[in-house]
Amino acid sequence: MDDELPGLTYMKMLCDQIPNLEVIKSFDNPLTFLNEQSKFDFDFCILDIEMPEMNGLQLANLLGNKPIIFATAYKEYAAEAFDLNAIDYVRKPLKIERLKAAVDKVHAHVFKIENLTTKTFIQLNTDKGKAILFFDKIAYIRVSEVDSRDKIAYLSDGGKHLLKNITFDNLLKQLPEKEFCRINKKEVISIKYVSVYSFDEIKLELKSEQGNNVKLSLNEIYRNDFLGKLKL
Repeated sequence: MDDELPGLTYMKMLCDQIPNLEVIKSFDNPLTFLNEQSKFDFDFCILDIEMPEMNGLQLANLLGNKPIIFATAYKEYAAEAFDLNAIDYVRKPLKIERLKAAVDKVHAHVFKIENLTTKTFIQLNTDKGKAILFFDKIAYIRVSEVDSRDKIAYLSDGGKHLLKNITFDNLLKQLPEKEFCRINKKEVISIKYVSVYSFDEIKLELKSEQGNNVKLSLNEIYRNDFLGKLKL
């Protein structure tokens, strides 16, 4: 949120360039945001501080435990911002590298909180919108042949989702570490669905379109990690 439209437009442009970040809506008035926030599902806010009617610090106080990144030209508010448990305080003029670093901090914070709870699912952007994928339903995830930035999640019920613009590193940070394992450069599997394995091949308890069990290659680089997780 920024009360100056050029600044708001520029911030949104930067946010659109950051992978795995979706801008739900932008506002140039804090009171309008307060009136409409219940209509949106969002993980965190980027707030300016100097705004009319209500400044960013006051607004952050009203958002409870929602993670906040402050983006402002005024360095004198930094102490107050961190007293509010702000995740980061980014000085204007904004640079994409600095903003991305702040967003990464939010992701790490949210991931840490989620790990303290018994979360059973993940929310990811797909070609059809945001999807909820339950961990115990994901059999394996493969790089898309159309665009390597995208991944395809294959589910135990035969369904699948095209995950947009996400790396395996990012995915594995969000999936339960003990339950998922990378087995080659193009695939991540759920240990739960392993049926049979050999030195260089894994067969899953999941049928392919041809009616046979899905067979995947086990690369030497990932073999020890795979074998170690089978013993957990």
